[in-house]
Amino acid sequence: MITNQVLTMDHILIQAEGNIVSDMDGEKVMLNINKGKYFNLGDVGGRIWDALSAPISVRKLVPILMAEYNVEQSVCEDHVLSFLESLLKENLVYVNVEGKRQ
Repeated sequence: MITNQVLTMDHILIQAEGNIVSDMDGEKVMLNINKGKYFNLGDVGGRIWDALSAPISVRKLVPILMAEYNVEQSVCEDHVLSFLESLLKENLVYVNVEGKRQ
């Protein structure tokens, strides 16, 4: 699994298995059952997590978020890539290449 890769707008990502996710006061919280680690994804992070329920490219994800939140494209791209790299580093998502985990 790729964990130290710098993501680009063309990478396709999907949620990894083994997480229990819940809504708490408008924010997503997650427990990774493999590591016993708790994560607070927040509002926007929760929206990103929901979008990752099926394979989606960063390029397709950014306009979805821009339509829902008042954010400039360059800022959105930077923050989304940074957030996704954090999730990737924690093995919470994976890069989907031709339907295979990488």
